[in-house]
Amino acid sequence: MKLPAHNYLDRLGIPYEMGSFPAETEKGAANVAACFGLRPRQMVKTLIFEIGSGERILVMVGGDQNVVSGHLKKVAGSRNIQLASAEAVKQTTGYVIGSIPPFSWQVEGFRSFLENSLMEEDILGVGGGVWGHEIFITPANLVTASRARVVNLTDRDRPVFPE
Repeated sequence: MKLPAHNYLDRLGIPYEMGSFPAETEKGAANVAACFGLRPRQMVKTLIFEIGSGERILVMVGGDQNVVSGHLKKVAGSRNIQLASAEAVKQTTGYVIGSIPPFSWQVEGFRSFLENSLMEEDILGVGGGVWGHEIFITPANLVTASRARVVNLTDRDRPVFPE
């Protein structure tokens, strides 16, 4: 099944592979990773945060990673930031939480950030837009497709902005 995210990658000439897993699979990166024999780190969580100004941003981290609050505030340029509501996520992306592709829906100027440690992975899995459909893509191609800035969001002992 070709989805809008696939069409977007095709238009840009970005290589990827499609994968599918049973729709009855329990939600969660670890469960999806197990379907493909991958590690949870390789399954990218697509998180939408809302800044006090009303701006929404995309943050991508591995399935087994958590965002360091102080790092996120530096990246966002605001101390007033929180996860967007399910309604706000749907309004912003056009997708429901659980299988949001990290590209194809952003308007010009939308800010996206990718956790730096994911650049060390050979392949990453991202939501295809429909639960049960995954897109496999290299980290470099994910950066290109999502127009993301690569930053450190998870290691409190390292600087936020890599050199």
